[in-house]
Amino acid sequence: MAENPQTPEIPYEQARDELISVVQKLEVGGTSLDESIALWERGEVLAGICQQWLDGARSRLAAAAGLDAEDATDD
Repeated sequence: MAENPQTPEIPYEQARDELISVVQKLEVGGTSLDESIALWERGEVLAGICQQWLDGARSRLAAAAGLDAEDATDD
């Protein structure tokens, strides 16, 4: 994806893999409350980055298909 002001700072795959790791750590437990909160907050950021990438891809696909972004999200 070309760099632009709305491009997330890390690639989708990196954000997804880190998010998976964060979720696994939270599921296993054994961390303090502060560590768990920090993991949760990082997970929220990573989920947002993944969503930005997916929204961008959806928009690009819609543009390539000649649709507007709302038409591409209709089920």
